[in-house]
Amino acid sequence: MSDLLRSLASSASAMQAQATRLRHVSENIANVDTPGYHRKVSAFEQAADGTVANGKVRLDQSELERIFDPGHPLADETGYYDGSNVDLVIEIADAREAQRSYEANLRLFDQARQMTQSLLELIRR
Repeated sequence: MSDLLRSLASSASAMQAQATRLRHVSENIANVDTPGYHRKVSAFEQAADGTVANGKVRLDQSELERIFDPGHPLADETGYYDGSNVDLVIEIADAREAQRSYEANLRLFDQARQMTQSLLELIRR
């Protein structure tokens, strides 16, 4: 029975980690036009009990896009200001990957729940 509980805990923790990852992707997309915004990148860590957890969130230190707009309040004397380093194509791909991983773990969790239910029905007989 402990293997079953471990698989449930592992699936649940992986779903939580993917939900957090999806939240970071959403924040990145929301800030695509925010000057000076660095995209958030999350990593996963495996805990000692086999569950998955989010690691530290780090900021992508790649170069910010330089945007020419002399009328912008943040523009320097040359008319440029720093945009964000968020790439919508990458964020949409990350969102799809997180969604698919979440769905896979949800199916695994549901299968374990169904196996538990079947086992309890066999024991009742």
